[in-house]
Amino acid sequence: MENQNPDYTYQNVIQIEDADASRKFMASVFLWMFVALGISAAFAYAFANTSLITLLFDNNNGVVRPTGLAYLCMFSPLAFVLIMSFGMNRISYAGLSILFILYSAVTGISFSFILLAYTASSVLGVFLTASLIFGVMAVAGYTTKTDLTKFGSLMIMGLIGIVIASLINMFLRSDSLGYIISYIGVAVFVGLTAYDVQKLKNIGAGVQYGEASSKKMALMGGLTLYLDFINLFLFLLRIFGRRR
Repeated sequence: MENQNPDYTYQNVIQIEDADASRKFMASVFLWMFVALGISAAFAYAFANTSLITLLFDNNNGVVRPTGLAYLCMFSPLAFVLIMSFGMNRISYAGLSILFILYSAVTGISFSFILLAYTASSVLGVFLTASLIFGVMAVAGYTTKTDLTKFGSLMIMGLIGIVIASLINMFLRSDSLGYIISYIGVAVFVGLTAYDVQKLKNIGAGVQYGEASSKKMALMGGLTLYLDFINLFLFLLRIFGRRR
């Protein structure tokens, strides 16, 4: 008697292997994200609570002004992201790792301004809230069977709208518009978290874990989720944070 389902077992084996590869890939992604968050938190705390803060501000006869290092830390993170994103295929894995660590450190230094502007209790409360929301949406994105591609496209359009509105508000300086942007920003990055986790899960199922290319992709995936988290945190802080 002929076997009527010769591919059934083979198909299940492939699915199991894909699931295992996806789990390993996602573990590496989250590891990079947590490493980046830890580095950023350490540098933010160090510069906000020690004499290192003098490297960021000049006190000239009672007039406090940002130093060149302060401006560098505020504007260079975007350059790091662009270099890593567009140079991923040309930069070695070791080079990308160094850039990511440097980016995390510089971003942490820029976050020291936040610790100086907001009370420590509100920063901690918002951080825990952002962590909870991020965790829930990450689990939802990882476990859902629904294809979030179209939903993610809408979130990306919303992100573009936020960037444009934020640039306009730099000139208008409207507090009301700022709050509206922050609420929309929270919604957008909540959605992007689920979308990005699902996208990375699918990427992980299609790569051979351990290759140089997969390591780079895991690092860039960590960067993506790191950006989702810190932007969610920043928008929540603008809404609920208490200034000193």
